[in-house]
Amino acid sequence: MSRRKEPTIPNELLDQLLAGGAASAAFDQGGLLDSLKKALTERALNAEMDHHLGQDDQTDNNRNGYGRKTVMTDSGKLVIEVPRDRQASFDPQLIAKYQRRFPGFDEKIISMYARGMSTREIVGHLHDLYGIDVSPDLISTVTDAVLDEVASWQQRPLDPVYPLVFFDAIRVKIRDEGTVCNKAIHIALGVRADGHKEVLGLWLEQNEGAKFWLRVMNELKHRGTDDILLAVVDGLKGFPDAITAVFPETIVQTCIVHLLRNSMAFVSWKDRKSLAAALKTIYRAVDADAAEKALTAFEAGPWGQRYPAIGQSWRRAWGEVIPFFAFPDDVRRIIYTTNAIESLNAKLRRAVRARGHFPSDEAATKLLYLILNRSEKEWRMPPREWTMAKAQFAVIFGERFIKAMQA
Repeated sequence: MSRRKEPTIPNELLDQLLAGGAASAAFDQGGLLDSLKKALTERALNAEMDHHLGQDDQTDNNRNGYGRKTVMTDSGKLVIEVPRDRQASFDPQLIAKYQRRFPGFDEKIISMYARGMSTREIVGHLHDLYGIDVSPDLISTVTDAVLDEVASWQQRPLDPVYPLVFFDAIRVKIRDEGTVCNKAIHIALGVRADGHKEVLGLWLEQNEGAKFWLRVMNELKHRGTDDILLAVVDGLKGFPDAITAVFPETIVQTCIVHLLRNSMAFVSWKDRKSLAAALKTIYRAVDADAAEKALTAFEAGPWGQRYPAIGQSWRRAWGEVIPFFAFPDDVRRIIYTTNAIESLNAKLRRAVRARGHFPSDEAATKLLYLILNRSEKEWRMPPREWTMAKAQFAVIFGERFIKAMQA
């Protein structure tokens, strides 16, 4: 039989706080809970001000009284006293200058976790800044609540048509049955007809292949996507066949940036700049025939002779490279620069490097989801090239692109 857990707040203190009043009144607006929330908030804000004034660049700064601020809470309005400084440089983190909604500590914890902080770093941050002691288990419990949100997000309905979808993967280290192994987190980034980006999903898999990719494509299909006009992939094994099995009209294009990056893996550092210039004659050719001749010339030239593996890697992917040359420059630029997926991956890789390895698949999934979700909220404008590319897509894909615009 389990023992009854003792309350973390002594009964004597609760009696003192209630002071003989009705316990139900504590939950009313302006009641005990609001008073405690006000007191704790003001204490935390004063701790933030002490920390702010203690910084090296604030040695000539001092407190300058308090300002009143009304914020909305779950129970109604709450008036708090916010400390001010003479230089007006204090911007509290708990409730920012222009924030009118009182944040819960759960949201703060999730926000810090999404920025790549570990559970122990969050514990230390809350203690140093607010004087609040929480356990790493509490942080994990709060962030684990995100997993239900991930499940709903991964099953949400999608648009019927996406003109452009980038499929990419990053490698992460995850502890599995006592050993740390490499697994791939696969991400699908869709571009809608208006140019705005949307992360369609993420999938964690140790061994990707045709069966895995077929499952991903069928999942997108079941979630409402009937057509993908152009899919840009990283030359992943079995991927083109899996895409066309579910979306038979889709043009599959190997990502030129990844092909270039893989080529550089064979090259010494001092040769990279010159070799990159030589490869440029291939992917900037006017059409597929000219590109094929440029590749042949590269293989026969000094760089191709010194690094034969580069020409071989381009030849293996050539079937998914040549669709690129049928597109005008405006569309090519969007395909081979892939700034959208590259900038997103940069954020994910920073967080992965900071962690070293993850204790479980779930830990990796929830962190990467939070970063993806936070990144989506920062996307405001479509790519600069999209206006011109959209006109080209309308000509190349006709009714299929019009259907995407009507979705």
